[in-house]
Amino acid sequence: MGIEIERKYLVTTLPPLDAGVRIVQGYLSFEPLVRVRLAGSTGRLTMKFRAGGIARREYEYEIPTSDAEELFDQCRGSLIEKVRYRLGRIELDVFEGDNDGLIVAEIELSDENEAVELPDWIGREVTGFKRYLNCELVKRPYKVWTRAERFDE
Repeated sequence: MGIEIERKYLVTTLPPLDAGVRIVQGYLSFEPLVRVRLAGSTGRLTMKFRAGGIARREYEYEIPTSDAEELFDQCRGSLIEKVRYRLGRIELDVFEGDNDGLIVAEIELSDENEAVELPDWIGREVTGFKRYLNCELVKRPYKVWTRAERFDE
C-alpha cells in the first residue's frame, strides 16, 4: 500500500512539452474509489481510500489491456480522456473530450506540509475544490461548468 499526497493547480500557460501519454480512465465505484485506466498500452486498476487531510491510501495493480478496455463498459459516468506530460515532479494533464479546455498540474508530496517551488506557468491552487477531482469530472464535466466555476477566467 502506498500513500498518495498531492496538490493540484490550474495551468495559466502551457510550458514547452515533449511527448505525452494518452490516458483514458473511468470509475467502477466512487466509495471506495475504484478506477480503471489505460495509459498508453498499460492497463491499471487502482483503489483509493481516505487517509486524512489530502492524503489517500492507494493500491494499484497492472492489468491486461484487454481487461481495462472491457471494464470501461462497466464504468459509472463518462470516461476521462487526457494527455499527461511529466515535467520533473509535476504531472500536467491536458484534458480532452467532455473536459476539453481544462489543464491541471499535480505535484506529489512526501508530506502535506512539504514546501514546493512552482514554475510561473502554474496558477491558482485547486486542491480543496472537489469539482476538479477526476472522479467528479466524470459526473459533471468541465464543458457544463459556468464561467464562475472555472476560476481561471
